[in-house]
Amino acid sequence: MIPEDNRPRPKSLTDLFFSFTILALQGFGGVLAIVQREMVERKRWLTQEEFLEEWAVAQIMPGPNVVNLSLIIGARYFGLPGAMAALAGMLTVPLLVVVLLALIHSRFADHPGVAGALRGMAAVSAGMIAATGLKLATSLRNHPLPLWLGLGAAVLAVLMVALLRVPLFYVLMGIGGLCCVITHRRLKP
Repeated sequence: MIPEDNRPRPKSLTDLFFSFTILALQGFGGVLAIVQREMVERKRWLTQEEFLEEWAVAQIMPGPNVVNLSLIIGARYFGLPGAMAALAGMLTVPLLVVVLLALIHSRFADHPGVAGALRGMAAVSAGMIAATGLKLATSLRNHPLPLWLGLGAAVLAVLMVALLRVPLFYVLMGIGGLCCVITHRRLKP
């Protein structure tokens, strides 16, 4: 979908690069919530519905979801150069930080405080993901798929992946494909 002309948009490739660099550094380990807030609420480069559509596409592509989302948003505004600028912004500085943290971790990995800090960060990350999911769920009331069916599909997918250990690819193709077909049929005039 091409963005409307009267909506805010990135001013340049440099703006796109620095916007995604700042996003990546703000949300280390849980950047989805930050990207949604920045892209939809603060910068208004996307509507909530556009964000959800782009996020859905980003999730089924191979690779990290937020990195895929940066590619999609960059391409939306500046084509391939925009995708590369957003990708570089999302990865360059965080990569340097990760390398530095890995060096520090190798030196202090046996310290009990480091292990406790990592457990705490994992809990915070899980909470951020849950909060983002709840925030994004409000957009589902406008979705053509009935809420009961969407929730049932989500629960079934979690059970299949977490308990039955069905590969995610098959779950996405099966349940996701079925939900896409049902939604498509409901959208037909």
